[in-house]
Amino acid sequence: MLDTTIKEQLRTYLERLVTPIELIATLNDQPQSVELEQLLHDIASLSDKVSVRTDGDDERAPSFWVGRPGEPARICFAGIPTGHEFTSLVLALLQTGGHPPRITEMQTQQIRSLNRNLNFVTYVSLSCHNCPDVVQALNTMAVLNPGIRHTMVDGAIYPQEVDRLQIMAVPSVWLNGERFSDGRMSLDELLAGLIKDDEVQNTEQLSDKAPFDVLVVGGGPAGAAAAVYAARKGIRTGLLAERFGGQVMDTLDIENLISILHTEGPRLGRAFEEHVRSYEVDIMSMHRAKALVPGQNGGPHTLELDHGQKLSARTIILATGARWRELNVPGEQEFRGRGVAYCPHCDGPLFKGKRVAVIGGGNSGAEAAIDLAGLVAHVTLLEFADTLRADAVLQNKLHSLPNVTMITSAQTTEVFGDNNRVSALGYKDRNTSQLHRLELEGVFVQIGLLPNTDWLKGILQLSRFGEIEIDAHGATSLPGVFAAGDCTTVPYKQIVIAIGEGAKASLAAFDYLIRQSPA
Repeated sequence: MLDTTIKEQLRTYLERLVTPIELIATLNDQPQSVELEQLLHDIASLSDKVSVRTDGDDERAPSFWVGRPGEPARICFAGIPTGHEFTSLVLALLQTGGHPPRITEMQTQQIRSLNRNLNFVTYVSLSCHNCPDVVQALNTMAVLNPGIRHTMVDGAIYPQEVDRLQIMAVPSVWLNGERFSDGRMSLDELLAGLIKDDEVQNTEQLSDKAPFDVLVVGGGPAGAAAAVYAARKGIRTGLLAERFGGQVMDTLDIENLISILHTEGPRLGRAFEEHVRSYEVDIMSMHRAKALVPGQNGGPHTLELDHGQKLSARTIILATGARWRELNVPGEQEFRGRGVAYCPHCDGPLFKGKRVAVIGGGNSGAEAAIDLAGLVAHVTLLEFADTLRADAVLQNKLHSLPNVTMITSAQTTEVFGDNNRVSALGYKDRNTSQLHRLELEGVFVQIGLLPNTDWLKGILQLSRFGEIEIDAHGATSLPGVFAAGDCTTVPYKQIVIAIGEGAKASLAAFDYLIRQSPA
């Protein structure tokens, strides 16, 4: 099951086990059970602290629980956790065996404060690069709190269960039999949805913090680089972010980041966070800025946050990135996660054998259609313009696929649904104004990005596309405020460019500070 290289790597990891663990399998006569049993015995052969039992009686087969002998197991994998979920398995083994999870003391305190029984089930696809973050976060919670149980379910092995629950987007998290969340969530986001006011109290108020020398807004490539460069100058640095990684977390394969031959978005996003945390940066997660108030008479600027708290800083670096552009047609929001999707890598396997549409004829849309064509019954690609905008090589590939239809001059008008899921897509022929209806089960939106700058209108100079206008040093129209990355007018939205722009903005902010009169 495991090749020699992976076995040797895993053997090294398992040397970190502190206490014995056991893998309790529930098997049947299906081929997946044979494969799973071989995987478990391969793992056990690599450490004398790992044992395997095959007398499990879980409701799902094949599946296995990870626990300690003599204690109720609290982590279950219903399926074979390979692909993106193999790391989730390795971490579950290590943490169950006593290796401490890499989370903050505050997160540990919050997890242990949850004093009620929580039974989580997360539905995933093994090709989903967002799912492991949720699986690993919930597994960590189960390790630290005896009242929490978590089961990962591979939707490809349990399609009837997926259909019964009408799951059309992953990861899909269910808590005590009720839908809890859809899509990627960080540990902080999961905890925010669980913690009651009387269970844990965070006495630190953001508004009480002293003014920062540099306050970075955003945790993507630009924000991470800006924070590192500022902290290395020895000045008081803060970073405000809803999540680390930004759009990088939605990217599958990354092969053009110089010196790194290949990586994946979530892995790179975690590396950004780890790098920032290695410096003295005051990281404030799970907060969103809603207003920028310019300082008076050269005083510090103020950020107003979504919960009413305020932060002040002598300089601010805005690295708020961008988000998926939406169709803004009837039915899109109603059926989001019910057939309307934005990530073909994550949700594509849930549409196996079904009919889908891809909206957008640029490179992203063409790549999505090509990927989906290998899974679904038929793909219809719709482009608003009269020609596709994708590179020629992608268009040639599309024309070679027998189950792909391309329609240009098509304006999407509505997403229709039946029984709480997508059933059709409406569009208008822009040449004839004739309305059409496509019967299908899924709609993948790939029409570009919008900068996260709505809250800055009227404060900073923005382009007609909503991008923050900056000069060659990353300075905005407001002295002391700088910007970097995809939220700005800098051309070519690339990870490597965002990193450089973040570093440049941070150096410019430091230069601005040293040229100001002492406070």
